[in-house]
Amino acid sequence: MRIVQLTPGSGDQFYCENCLRDAALVRALRAKGADVVLVPMYLPLSLDGDRTLERTDVFFGGINVYLQQKVGLFRRTPRWLDKVFDAGWLLRCVSKKAGMTSARQLGEMTLSMLEGPRGRQGKEVERLIEFLQSPENKPDVLILSNLLLAGMAGPVREKLGCKLVCWLQDEDGFVDGLGEPWSSAVWQEMARIVPLFDLFLPVSHYFAHAIQERLPIGDETIYVCAPGLDMSKYEPAERLPDGPAVGYLGRMCHANGLDFAAQAFSKLVGQDKMAAVKLLICGGMTAADKQLVDKIKESLHSGATAGRVEFLDDFEWSNRLSFLQRLSVLCSPARTAPAYAMNVLEAMACGVPFVAPRTGVYPEWAELTGAGVLYESENPEEPHRSLRALLIDSDRRNELGQKGRRAAMEHFDIRRTAAGLKKRFEDLLKF
Repeated sequence: MRIVQLTPGSGDQFYCENCLRDAALVRALRAKGADVVLVPMYLPLSLDGDRTLERTDVFFGGINVYLQQKVGLFRRTPRWLDKVFDAGWLLRCVSKKAGMTSARQLGEMTLSMLEGPRGRQGKEVERLIEFLQSPENKPDVLILSNLLLAGMAGPVREKLGCKLVCWLQDEDGFVDGLGEPWSSAVWQEMARIVPLFDLFLPVSHYFAHAIQERLPIGDETIYVCAPGLDMSKYEPAERLPDGPAVGYLGRMCHANGLDFAAQAFSKLVGQDKMAAVKLLICGGMTAADKQLVDKIKESLHSGATAGRVEFLDDFEWSNRLSFLQRLSVLCSPARTAPAYAMNVLEAMACGVPFVAPRTGVYPEWAELTGAGVLYESENPEEPHRSLRALLIDSDRRNELGQKGRRAAMEHFDIRRTAAGLKKRFEDLLKF
């Protein structure tokens, strides 16, 4: 059985759950004996510092996709010219400007991508199909990292006849964020494509229900699959951190509530028993986030919080593990309703409890693991109160951390995930 996994890259600019999830699963499936080809889309992949995970060329390179969207000439250029724009170094340079596209441009491009061969990136679809038709790459199962890549489903079904599988994670927030009329058009186009798939893999029960309210996905094609972690790589700190430390892990942006974390920390500083508290922030950003991050840095590096905050730019695996082991508690104050929250799982794997709003997947993870404290997001005073309660109660904090570590080993070990997926794919191929 050959599996091909299509994964959009982030250009190593920020903590990208989808990139990290897909790369980890490819490694785990290969360890189970599966033949897996990992194909990057748009930008080079974040592979968590693992240079042994071989790559193919980038498909649907971000520069070419943009040029083909905007200028008709680039829909007919020869491959040798397209290849120049697909150079890894150039894509990484461009990725530093990611997120600066207007809502209209992004909406039009998203819709065009979903239209597949009918869209403006039709020659990119042809190139990918040609690659997948070669004997060394032809898949028995093709996995898409998210439903926004589904424009190629029709040609794949027609020309390859393989099984089509799609992860489902946070599509709703992205599509709704496009604004009208693009949001409605994109939802309509995705609804048209949904019947072409054999299996959908929502990353949580929360998101399975959320996406089924928006798209005609039947229960018979749903397999809820929290991807999990390679638990052999995670260890709690050998000794307690030097003083209490609140952590923020994720892309540094408005949607993930970086400003909420900063505000909560500022309220903690100066309170009784908080004399030594620190804030550690890790996860990277795009150019679109820079103004917000600069403003937050300016506010935190002055006044009472000066000298108590660290912004950690390098979030590859070894540095991320060191960061997690320095934490007393993880603060994950997202404005959106996340489908997965890998940052919470990574914290639990290191024995670190979490504080998060009562939205998205957070209640599901808190109930399953017993490792989290939830607050009502409508109350601006709640985040810092919840953090303070944990920081001053070391017994409770340690209890939640131990519960999280045990739950991560029991429920989120990626070896178990890979075994379950491999069996599911084998069952698909019988029919």
